[in-house]
Amino acid sequence: MGSNSLKNPLLFSDEVEPGYVKHSYFLKSSVKWGLKIVMWVIFIAWVGVIFLYPGEIGSQLVEKIINATNGSVFGTSGSLFLVFSAPILLIAILAVAHLIISGEHVFEKSKSSKKPRFRLWTFPVLVDGPFGVVSAAEFIGITLFVVFIIWAMYAYTLRNISLLTLFDISSSETGRFMLELTGLRCGMLGLLCLIFLFLPVSRGSLLLRLIDIPFEHATRYHVWLGHLTMMLFTLHGLFYVIGWAMNGTLVKELLEWKRVGIANLPGVISLLAGLFMWVTSLHPVRKDYFELFFYTHQLYVVFVVFLALHVGDFVFSIVAGAIFIFMLDRFLRFCQSRTKVDVLSAKCLPCGTVELVLSKPRSLQYNALNFIFLQVRELSWLQWHPFSVSSSPLDGKHHLAILIKVLGGWTARLRDSILSMSEPELSKTTITASVEGPYGHETPYHLMYENLILVAGGIGISPFLAILSDILHRVSDGKPCLPRKILVVWAVKKSDELPLLSSIDMESICPFFSNKINLEIDIYVTRESGPSMEEGKVHVASSSSCPFSGRSMSPLVGTGNNVWSGLYVIISTVGFIVLMALLRIFYIKPYNVSTWWYLGLLFIACMVMSVVIFGGLVIGLWHLWDKKASANDKDEDIDRIKVESTPSYGPVEDKVLTQNNPESSTIIQYGTRPDFKEIFASTSRKWGNVDVGVLVCGPPTLQSSVAKEIRSHNIRRQKHDTIFHFNSHSFDL
Repeated sequence: MGSNSLKNPLLFSDEVEPGYVKHSYFLKSSVKWGLKIVMWVIFIAWVGVIFLYPGEIGSQLVEKIINATNGSVFGTSGSLFLVFSAPILLIAILAVAHLIISGEHVFEKSKSSKKPRFRLWTFPVLVDGPFGVVSAAEFIGITLFVVFIIWAMYAYTLRNISLLTLFDISSSETGRFMLELTGLRCGMLGLLCLIFLFLPVSRGSLLLRLIDIPFEHATRYHVWLGHLTMMLFTLHGLFYVIGWAMNGTLVKELLEWKRVGIANLPGVISLLAGLFMWVTSLHPVRKDYFELFFYTHQLYVVFVVFLALHVGDFVFSIVAGAIFIFMLDRFLRFCQSRTKVDVLSAKCLPCGTVELVLSKPRSLQYNALNFIFLQVRELSWLQWHPFSVSSSPLDGKHHLAILIKVLGGWTARLRDSILSMSEPELSKTTITASVEGPYGHETPYHLMYENLILVAGGIGISPFLAILSDILHRVSDGKPCLPRKILVVWAVKKSDELPLLSSIDMESICPFFSNKINLEIDIYVTRESGPSMEEGKVHVASSSSCPFSGRSMSPLVGTGNNVWSGLYVIISTVGFIVLMALLRIFYIKPYNVSTWWYLGLLFIACMVMSVVIFGGLVIGLWHLWDKKASANDKDEDIDRIKVESTPSYGPVEDKVLTQNNPESSTIIQYGTRPDFKEIFASTSRKWGNVDVGVLVCGPPTLQSSVAKEIRSHNIRRQKHDTIFHFNSHSFDL
């Protein structure tokens, strides 16, 4: 009880004085706010320098910093690194302390707002259009980027014009000169955008965890930035190509690889790699040829390496910070994904959905809004697929479950493998799984509201099963939990999907839960006019129990232990600085190494070596520490037996829901779609003028429909807003 009381100031033990707990809580809150203020100051100053850099004021400011610091052992590249890359690394290091101090999220009833609140991150401003559903905060970010691009091009154009007066250029050469200058400016502007490009795709990044934007949602920022960056780099190359063609030196310039100065050929290779990635990432290609998109996107290695060769070390140092954070995350994911994971049980449901229960160590924490990336080696060594968890962390300490809808070739082969495992003559068939994650929201948003609306489409019900299970466990165990009124709106094409909702036994988790929670479930079967002839029959699922060999998911993930993940970032960063200092002291300066492309190669080699050597050392110690902690865990076998027999993941026989289920207040409607205008209006009438959390998981059309109605509902009543998460959105109503 004593340890819990330190986490929750509302809980006091007999051994700890309430005054001491309040003082400790106040001290921790003060340190957290202090860290936030410092990080905000660094971030605003960093973004301010980037924003001003295209103009004369920003350029002169950076030049003064370079003049003041380039006398160090790191030279000009160190000065530029200090201005453009060091701030984001420093914020990442401070984020370590903030996350460690924050610890476990606890939601107190006193913090729940009875009145609806407005949040920039959750209010939908744009619903339809190329950006999809855009929140108010995202709209502000997009606007600032547009303003930055317009301002930068304006400032660079003025500087280009002023440069014309400094050179004696004939009128016939003026056009070519301006083309090449504009190409140079587009390249520089592309580099400034590239600073941000790699940050959203660092899945376990401390920065994403700090601001609580999950990777699956941040990916859209990477897409937006990717289009902008590649457009600028393409213009950069195109203007130079036109200028060289006008001068009659196109082939010579394209193949030029200078010792001192910009090496053109590596730039051509880098740009071609970027163009391949860009074209194959366009929505029509990505949708119909996902594997082509996935494999060509691995060209990012070629893109980055040849970019360093193209511009040299001092220019590459501008974007090195974000790329270094991505390299840290990628290496950690590589180490985690090498571990084979036991599939404790596998089940094929009649509706064409596969359920897998995977082994995990006690030390690996997750919440009901998380997801994982899964690889099954018998199906493919290269394909990784994301799936929401369908279990609550309170269902068991040594396992998590996922639901997989059979939609394509990979999922169909997985279903066939599980079915063959249940046949005696094919019982030797095995499933070798590897896992990356869990990833997702740092904060369990489903616990922040007393009133919840969960909107799902098809297999989108999967994360909501985890949410319902989590809430029921917390209510049953007396743990902090705000939700008391929950409405589930689930749209499915056919009634054979209904047994998915029965895969959690609510009464088993929380007896008499209907006396403690007001749970309503509205189901819409859109492609059937009425109940099928098999309504009410028992559907038997094919289930297979897999051999247990003690192999669990690796805890080596950025969202895992805060202390170890923090040490990994800090020691790798310090290691990079040490390697660069040693390289310049004992090699570059004594041997007068001045070849630009070679210095760029050495720079990126130091980045890789620091991650592998210094980061690898921390990962090795982390692994040994967790192995020792797991060896002291005596409950694993007991918990595994519970997993295989627990009713929380549904019996082997899945019953179809009946239309009149008084315990769960379930209503099934056939041949109709949800009318969200009526649903939200009805909810407002029943629940009153209160803050309501709306989580949506389903196809983009469903997300847009909900967001559009919430926006109009908010405007009419002047009281509502919006959020986002894995293949889904969450809103505040």
